[in-house]
Amino acid sequence: MQVGLAYGRGRLDVELPPTTQVVEPAPGPPLPDPARALAAALRDPVGCPPLAELARPGQRVALAVCDATRPQPRRLVVPQVLAELEGKVADEDVTILVATGTHRPNTEAELEEMLGPEVLGRYRVVNHDCRDPAGLADLGWAAPGLPARLNRLWVEADLRIATGLVEPHFFAGFSGGPKTVAPGLAGLDTILELHSARRIASPRATWGVVGPNPVQQGLRQVAALAPAHLCVDVVLGAGQQPSGVFAGEAAACHARACAQARRAAMAPLREPFDVVVTTNAGWPLDQNLYQAVKGMSAASAVVRQGGLVVCAAECADGLPEHGSFAQILASAPDPASLARMIESPGYSAPDQWQAQVLARVLSRCRVGVKASFLTDEQLRGAHLEPVHDVAGRVGEELARLGPRARVCALPEGPRTVPYLAA
Repeated sequence: MQVGLAYGRGRLDVELPPTTQVVEPAPGPPLPDPARALAAALRDPVGCPPLAELARPGQRVALAVCDATRPQPRRLVVPQVLAELEGKVADEDVTILVATGTHRPNTEAELEEMLGPEVLGRYRVVNHDCRDPAGLADLGWAAPGLPARLNRLWVEADLRIATGLVEPHFFAGFSGGPKTVAPGLAGLDTILELHSARRIASPRATWGVVGPNPVQQGLRQVAALAPAHLCVDVVLGAGQQPSGVFAGEAAACHARACAQARRAAMAPLREPFDVVVTTNAGWPLDQNLYQAVKGMSAASAVVRQGGLVVCAAECADGLPEHGSFAQILASAPDPASLARMIESPGYSAPDQWQAQVLARVLSRCRVGVKASFLTDEQLRGAHLEPVHDVAGRVGEELARLGPRARVCALPEGPRTVPYLAA
């Protein structure tokens, strides 16, 4: 059978055995009029007054959005939010904060694609920098051992609006909600603790688990020290079109969005597979290898011990070059040594969390990667097998295993989160 894998901005068509079990998201239908639905949500939010009532003349407004690694429909959300502020707050009092976390700053071209030239030309847009002490406000301790440093423009704003994209997340349970604030607008030391090896190692730090999840709990504790006055969350359906929009108090809004995302993405399966073919959901999530760990993690949940995962991720942005992901991977000769290094007392480095999850995946299975913008040497340096022909590599594995081998395909990668039902 031919299966179209999400890959970059298009599809990668591969021929897989006719017995392949294809598992895809089951989203609700796209909203017929997303702008109208969002306007209605902003005017009747859950757990807080409407945005137009929250806004006052002279207020400094901070509007947080996801960075370019997320397919957040910013061109829908941002203009609709700004429309509700029209006539209440002056343009020069509005700052759009790009919640980069530890990611690189978004380029001018990326910002224009994300927000549109009209918004970019009319409002102040700032990339958050987690490494700039002058741009951070120290809020003390969110919990023992958890320092709380957040973007100063966010903390000092009179009206804070967080917007997010809600989908299952491989160690925070779900994205969106408070995650836009922390780690999105947090300082590096805060992010390092939120993503510490101890938190990531918890069995509760996984797909679809909100509480008690030590990662989700920590980020909520930090975000609560400078909470959003209004949260706007979106769930995507087929074709990355909005299937649900939610607005209101952060926890209540996020809970409703998570419930819809869980129904759409979580898929119970009965038995593990010998081979799982996955993706990282195409652009923008598959723009680098760091992000592609999410697709590998989703597939590893349903592959047998010692089985093979083949991940197709274009990686147009490379490893990426920023951060220390590649250096961490290169610091250990094998996945087991990598895990021991990261989980050793006192070890702490940016991007260690992604390397830790990758090491956990590799302790369960072998992983091959098809990536048009990475060399074989780069993939081997990341403890991964280079794959140039997805169908050919699957065929080789099946020839080795025999006719009873079982294959699963996740064409949308981590937009489908399979799990083995008890």
